[in-house]
Amino acid sequence: MTTQANPARTSHPPVPGTATSATATSATATAATATAATATADVLTSGAATSDAGGRRTGSALRRRRRRLGPGRPIPFGAAIGPLLLLVIWAVGSVTGLLDERTLSAPWTVVTTTGDLISNGRLQESLLVSTQRAGLGLAFGVLIGAVLALLSGLSRWGEAVIDGPVQIKRAIPSLALLPLLVLWFGIDEQMKVITITLGVFVPVYIHTHNGLRSIDNRYVELAEALRLNHARFIRRVVLPGALPGFLLGLRFAVVGAWLSLVVVEQINSTSGIGYMMELARQYGQTDVIIVGLVLYGILGLLSDGAVRLAQRRALSWRRTLAD
Repeated sequence: MTTQANPARTSHPPVPGTATSATATSATATAATATAATATADVLTSGAATSDAGGRRTGSALRRRRRRLGPGRPIPFGAAIGPLLLLVIWAVGSVTGLLDERTLSAPWTVVTTTGDLISNGRLQESLLVSTQRAGLGLAFGVLIGAVLALLSGLSRWGEAVIDGPVQIKRAIPSLALLPLLVLWFGIDEQMKVITITLGVFVPVYIHTHNGLRSIDNRYVELAEALRLNHARFIRRVVLPGALPGFLLGLRFAVVGAWLSLVVVEQINSTSGIGYMMELARQYGQTDVIIVGLVLYGILGLLSDGAVRLAQRRALSWRRTLAD
């Protein structure tokens, strides 16, 4: 009997070189993968560098755009540019004859008159009296306005009692109260100081009260959570929160003090800058009147500049367009 071989169990000898070919193929695939990974890393690195550079350029562009949107850097001695420009226009008008000497004295005539007033002592005496009046009225007005703002801003009953009369006084000019003040207090220094005080306390009250009511309620809740007493709450929360409004009101109050002073010194007064100007009006001395006006303007500008400097230092933690 002839035995037939099973085809499934027949083993064929390996083909020479087959294992070597598989090994080479695997090595080639590994090398290709490594090359692809290196290329991907290079692409990612260059992409990150490009993104970083693009981000820097975008940030720089945003900063430049922000600088362009703002008012720009502060100009050295910028506050003096406007007054100097007015002085130049005044001088040019006087030189060219556009401004009549009888209507508006030339700047050099005003300077000469100022020297004469200083030499005979009239200017120093008038300046001292006017400064004392304005200083007393400003001090009383700021104190009264701040106290009333605290009482009205921290209490509903205080607001109900105080805010209405202050708003009524705000609508009545101090000039309209002069006849009553003269009847009540006469024409002595008391009437003048009271008139200046009435013109000063209203802006202090308005802006301080607004600053108090603008305090974020979360600070009040935090103070309640920390169980601060009333005194520490006022010192730690109320006063810092109301400080910006108070300083803004103080700027208006300083200007209001000089405006009220101009009015009261020209009504039955016997001293001060306003009295000097009233005498000059009676005698037709335009140069003396201009000296008084320039002096009022310089005093107002200097006092406002002092308040602005204090405001900038007290509120140095704020970042605003002015910075």
